[in-house]
Amino acid sequence: MADIQNNYITVAYKLYVKDDEDEKESLVEECNEEHPFQFISNLGAAIPAFEQQVDALASGANFDFVIPCKDAYGEFEDELMFDVDKKIFEFNGKFDTEHVFEGNVVPLQGEDGSRFHATIIEIKDNAVTIDLNHPRAGQDLHFVGKVCVNRPATNEEVTQMLNYMSGEGGCGGCGGGCNCGDGGCGSNCGGGCGCH
Repeated sequence: MADIQNNYITVAYKLYVKDDEDEKESLVEECNEEHPFQFISNLGAAIPAFEQQVDALASGANFDFVIPCKDAYGEFEDELMFDVDKKIFEFNGKFDTEHVFEGNVVPLQGEDGSRFHATIIEIKDNAVTIDLNHPRAGQDLHFVGKVCVNRPATNEEVTQMLNYMSGEGGCGGCGGGCNCGDGGCGSNCGGGCGCH
């Protein structure tokens, strides 16, 4: 069996999605060459369909492709929107208005210890409506950009990325500083960032 090659890849890109109403594409995210989206291939740090497209390209190559929603963040699922007790957002007996407001994405932890992100939809008297769909669920992703670097990753870079993905490291990869629009790279953009 052949060894899996881990490549260190940085890309500058613009991400466009179609508006629901007029079907026109809008720019929703951008990473420039000064602050590119960075990841290491074959570690699950980017959307697989995005990684497959750019991993095959050499440094300096341009790209323009669309990832259908089924290969990106899936279809929007109504059942992933529901109410939770408002008390779970209390800190020292007070509701956390600094972080919990409509439209914000907040990190949550399940009873089994799993971590995930939820978008705050509505704050009610005793409950908060949350949406566990990815912000880009139901959208085809149109990426236009350039591969800045694509080279074999060093063992140290692979280790750094694995530590980062397990929550042990700083921002050594996965968007490390890209200038993204709504949601930012922390919300799994770019190449869908894919850092869940």
